Amino acid sequence: MLASAAAAITVLAVIGVTNALSSNGSGTLITTPEPPPGPVAMRMVGYGHAAIAVPKVWGTNASRCGIPHRDTVLIDDPAAASYCDLPRPPDVDSVELGTDPPSGFRVDETFTLNGVPAERRRTTCASDGVCWGAVGLPSLHVWFRASSSTSVGEVNDILARIEILPDRVGVPSSRSLDDGRDSTAYVERLRELGLKTEISTRTSTVYKPGRLVSISPSPGTLLSPGETVTLTVIK
Repeated sequence: MLASAAAAITVLAVIGVTNALSSNGSGTLITTPEPPPGPVAMRMVGYGHAAIAVPKVWGTNASRCGIPHRDTVLIDDPAAASYCDLPRPPDVDSVELGTDPPSGFRVDETFTLNGVPAERRRTTCASDGVCWGAVGLPSLHVWFRASSSTSVGEVNDILARIEILPDRVGVPSSRSLDDGRDSTAYVERLRELGLKTEISTRTSTVYKPGRLVSISPSPGTLLSPGETVTLTVIK
């Protein structure tokens, strides 16, 4: 009997402490605020010494006919060559790396980025609610086109994350060459940037000898000077 009474007193005491902690005396429960979200984890992608930070959770070439269907970075996007009239979903952000100015690019502003001359196309929005702007670095043959169905501010925030990295080299796109599939010219471009090359060959009944068919690591990947890029070439 005494043990039961003691147990009951203990339970009541715990309830009392719990109520004291969860109420301010007026019957209103006190809730512990959620901790603020931590910084978003980022990754760098680029061509040559120009790179941009994008969230790690973003996809790569997550598009249909060149239209992003989720937050993504577009690097040598094979889907961009096709066309279909797909609407862009709401709240989708993206950035595309290019070796030439994007269609519709105009120079609204010039500035320097870490000593490198840069050109800016002011962010504007179309009637479908998609906003875009771009930054070009002509001397490095790199353009960054950011677009968003979220807001103008999101585009500007994306473009503000462009950096010049003298001690890093982004694997370039072969599209910067007159013949984007000429392995000889691409090898020379890699060497100019301080990267080594390794050639892997394969046979083909379709392509001519010397045609570049794959690049590893893929374009946009940041490497240290002196690292090796493996090219698969038709022999």
